[in-house]
Amino acid sequence: MRSAGGRWIPEDPAALPRLALTVLMVVLLVPGFRLTEFDPGLLFDPHNRLIMGRFMGTFLPFATAPDFLRLILKATLVTLAMATTGMAIALLIGCPLALLVARSLSVSRIGPGRGRLLGSVLRVPPRLLLMVFRSIPEIVWALLFVRAVGLGPAAGVLAIGVAYGGMLGKVYAEILESGDARPAAALLAAGAGRFSAFLYGLWPVALPELLSYSVYRWECAVRASVIMGFVGAGGLGQQMDVSMRMLNGGEVSSILLVFLMLVMLADGLSALLRRLAA
Repeated sequence: MRSAGGRWIPEDPAALPRLALTVLMVVLLVPGFRLTEFDPGLLFDPHNRLIMGRFMGTFLPFATAPDFLRLILKATLVTLAMATTGMAIALLIGCPLALLVARSLSVSRIGPGRGRLLGSVLRVPPRLLLMVFRSIPEIVWALLFVRAVGLGPAAGVLAIGVAYGGMLGKVYAEILESGDARPAAALLAAGAGRFSAFLYGLWPVALPELLSYSVYRWECAVRASVIMGFVGAGGLGQQMDVSMRMLNGGEVSSILLVFLMLVMLADGLSALLRRLAA
């Protein structure tokens, strides 16, 4: 703070607006806590702490029976296959839609032209399609596909493919638009097609960020496939549901350890791909 004409004004002109915004957010959170019936005191209630302590006390030792480990290995392979296959379908959905939506690949970006309005209109349907795909949670897609194809990993694969296709398409388009579009604009001005402009103008610049987000989304797909196992999609989620229902803490902790190893695998894969793409 410094004084000017007897008045104290902040060194940062944006300090007061930021403070006002922070106070407003805190005020808005209060009714949110009430609507969700959020009460941290319940976590410290003696009865609740006793129940949680007894259950978490069963987490050790880890379940290491040979039959259970073989079951977990098979469930892990199913989960990885479900997430990877679902991501492949999501890429097939998201990549073409991202190219259609991305304005950085629009010929009208070069300068004024008669096709500007037409291009904006043509981008509306794929943008709406992406909105529909990502607005419905993957667990809801899984419930729908379970009715269509029955119980099993196939429903999870389709759910991940559709829901994550919408997410990938949106984020890929934003990455392509936020990058340096001058090389692509130069190629378009020289008469190159949109795919050539993407391949030689945008792809080399955006590749590290695209790979990083894709691996992160694959990690999310692994977690999503676990959640969808609770609705009959198979994999680690189904085994977790069985262990939780049986209150077998040792099996639950072993499955959680597998989750941690999968996340570490995704982090290592992301770092490796970024180094290769750099």
